[in-house]
Amino acid sequence: MRSELVYAAGLKMENRYLLSTVTMLAVRKLHIVSTRTEDTANHVFSELAAGRALDVTMPELKPQIPIEPLLSPVG
Repeated sequence: MRSELVYAAGLKMENRYLLSTVTMLAVRKLHIVSTRTEDTANHVFSELAAGRALDVTMPELKPQIPIEPLLSPVG
């Protein structure tokens, strides 16, 4: 059962490292103490397999300050 969920989620998210990281973080956030951890993991895999994961984009980076002005001699 779970192997089918992992395979289906892997079709949506091809990077296995990213899949395991996202799954681990989601299980930690969504887990309720009175339920089994396995059930929470299965739920997360089924949500990922259904394509209900958020599309995350990296924010635009600010340009870096040149280091030369910071190194000017004080005197």
